[in-house]
Amino acid sequence: MSISEPEKQQSLKSVNPADLQMRAIAYSLDALIPGLYFWLGALKIRIGGSEPEENYPGTIHSPIGIALVLPGYRIYSTYQGSYDP
Repeated sequence: MSISEPEKQQSLKSVNPADLQMRAIAYSLDALIPGLYFWLGALKIRIGGSEPEENYPGTIHSPIGIALVLPGYRIYSTYQGSYDP
């Protein structure tokens, strides 16, 4: 089943922007996409990485963290938890 563009836009509007940013960080870390990621409560910084796939349910279960993903699948992160919801 495909979601139409207006339905997609409506579903994105109903999601908190901070949640979208945290999902983008979780997706980028989970997929090992190179970048620098920092999250501290409501402050979320993502340099590099990627937007999450539409149906990606993952999240980060820590209010504070920093991660660096380098090319070649090297990851250095304070977050050692799961990305499962």
